[in-house]
Amino acid sequence: MEFNLKKLSTNDGQEIYAMLQEIPYNENGFLNDMNGATLEEFQAWLIKRDNESKGIGIGEGRVPQDIYWLFANGFPVGYGKIRHRLTKKLLDDGGHIGYSILPSERGKDYGKLQLKLLLERAKEMGIDKVLLTIHINNINSLKAAMKNGGVIEKQDENKCWVWIEC
Repeated sequence: MEFNLKKLSTNDGQEIYAMLQEIPYNENGFLNDMNGATLEEFQAWLIKRDNESKGIGIGEGRVPQDIYWLFANGFPVGYGKIRHRLTKKLLDDGGHIGYSILPSERGKDYGKLQLKLLLERAKEMGIDKVLLTIHINNINSLKAAMKNGGVIEKQDENKCWVWIEC
């Protein structure tokens, strides 16, 4: 099987849009605000997110972030985000990296692979160590983080704070 990570482009089309319709709006703290959006809203969102990755038009409380699509044999199966830096709020909830796999494609270790590839990109961006905040009931993400060298810094009844060297 062939895998690759592709950075968001303003030219992304129907296959990415369709994937985003299948990934839940809010699952384990990962927000997919394109779930339920129209194709026109998706196209405007691509432009906005591309600009934000360049530091243009960032809303209050947000930081630049890059969005990536995980492809398996040419088919999009996942969505990931790398935030360029952390705010006080992101240190508490959000971290550097967030990701999701299509519900129909889970259980195939794609999350572990996507996280590995996102860590490589973070390193290329000059980030030495990333934080993931993982909901305590999201066992698969916690396993993926640990398999990628994660170290739990702390946890409470809701989530774990996991650091990973890039």
